[in-house]
Amino acid sequence: MGRIIGIGHEDFSTIIESHNFYIDKTHFIKDWWETNDKVTLITRPRRFGKTLNMSMLETFFSVNYANRKDLFEGMEIWKDEKYRAFQGTYPVLFLSFAGIKENSFAEARCGICRTIEEQYNKYDYLLEGNFLNEKEKAFYQEVSRNMSDSTAAASLRSLSDFLGRYYEKKVIILLDEYDTPMQEAYVNGYWEELAAFTRGVFNSSFKTNPYLERAIMTGITRVSKESVFSDLNNLEVITTTSDKYAEYFGFTEKEVFTALDEFGLSDQKQQVKKWYDGFTFGKSRDIYNPWSIINFLDKKKVGAYWANTSSNSLVNKLVREGNRNIKEAFESLLRGESVRTEIDEQIVYNMLDSDERAVFSLLLAGGYLRVEKFETYAAKSGEWKQEYELELTNYEVKGMFYSMIRGWFGRVYSDYNDFIKALLRDDIKAMNAYMNRVSLEIFSFFDTGKSPSGAEPERFYHGFVLGLMVDLADRYVINSNRESGYGRYDVMLEPRKKQDDAVIMEFKVQEAEEREMSDTVQEALRQIDSQKYEASLVAKGIPKEHIRKYGFAFCGKKVLIGK
Repeated sequence: MGRIIGIGHEDFSTIIESHNFYIDKTHFIKDWWETNDKVTLITRPRRFGKTLNMSMLETFFSVNYANRKDLFEGMEIWKDEKYRAFQGTYPVLFLSFAGIKENSFAEARCGICRTIEEQYNKYDYLLEGNFLNEKEKAFYQEVSRNMSDSTAAASLRSLSDFLGRYYEKKVIILLDEYDTPMQEAYVNGYWEELAAFTRGVFNSSFKTNPYLERAIMTGITRVSKESVFSDLNNLEVITTTSDKYAEYFGFTEKEVFTALDEFGLSDQKQQVKKWYDGFTFGKSRDIYNPWSIINFLDKKKVGAYWANTSSNSLVNKLVREGNRNIKEAFESLLRGESVRTEIDEQIVYNMLDSDERAVFSLLLAGGYLRVEKFETYAAKSGEWKQEYELELTNYEVKGMFYSMIRGWFGRVYSDYNDFIKALLRDDIKAMNAYMNRVSLEIFSFFDTGKSPSGAEPERFYHGFVLGLMVDLADRYVINSNRESGYGRYDVMLEPRKKQDDAVIMEFKVQEAEEREMSDTVQEALRQIDSQKYEASLVAKGIPKEHIRKYGFAFCGKKVLIGK
């Protein structure tokens, strides 16, 4: 009987028992165990098999699966007799923070405590008889969703002690999606509180826990050591730029093409490669996202399967509220170009608003960008630094950003679309009417709220340019802040077809000495002419009479467009 394509299964035993499609990653068990690393943190983008691999580890090691050797028969790990003897011999605590996506610290804290409480409930047979003394039983009962900070900090360490004594073996702890609450904390404004609480739990569970055999944590990001891993110097960190375990999370191209052959889709290999290839882990290239591949095998057609499994709220916030450099970088990325930047893989969430490296580091960790190449060089300070050349990962990711940018104008899309139409037909009156309605509604939407938007239109107009790129990409090449003539223009639309006019736009904030917004418009138009911004268009053979010039004047959320 052929294998079944089951969508959404993350439990190892269910997949094997149901004869679902599964690519054997069990050799990861041996590779991890033989490193003898005490605590391992593995970061990978979402939907890359982290939870399934953690379930596989639990099923292999846990005493709760001592009689389930059948689940591994025929697998790679079962070829080694030494590891057959390990199966089902350790007490294992398997926790997941994947579902903790709360709007407040109180709710997130409650979610973490509830997750720990569920582990205690699984082993409440420890309360029977006199195995635990009265003080230990009293502590056991204290563990709840409303427990104190000190009880929460000691909870996993104490349960490790209880289980270790009961089974006469130290405990393995598996913590899946450890950073999900932290991402939500950043988005919802309670990062500092959650970091302090989490730091206490992690330190007691993974650093000062003498009852711990080994531990693995998985997540999307490597949160900075200072934030939550202080004093945890026994941590082995595996990020997307590491070579270690590269082939165990995600599918290799060979595995994908073999699967396509198995399900009669051999003729779709190049289409699948275009859409879903592009992830890189360390030196391993051509890694595919498992979620998209499994959905393609099931539905037999391409689609934005991975990109649509999450709200992408953090990425949306970072790009939409990002400064000019970040938005300009995305203009380049959407054109199929690369960006060069330093990367700091220790994500400091409270620096995402001010440090562009942190933003690109998070986008790389999340799978939205991939490393094309990197260069190590000696800086003037004497430090060795690495500069990465990053690109959008693949066609699916590019489509996700297109949808995200269109969503920025969702509540005023009718007016925004009417502005585009008015621009194309050179209807200056309609352009003014529609642009003022758009800016009134979404001007502050592009800001971080830390400074008044009316004093600085850059966040708005670079967001606006990205919108133009998405909606007019098939008709124009759209550039911003590029050199032409004697300076840098704000926005240029270069037509792809000869019958269309080129467009130059210059944005200016009304200055105090400019009594009317019309004065500001004229200053913008004067700058276009005096700096000869049309030079690059003329050099490409576009006649001057087919180059339209618009000055945009901003005063608060008011806009005046002239030509």
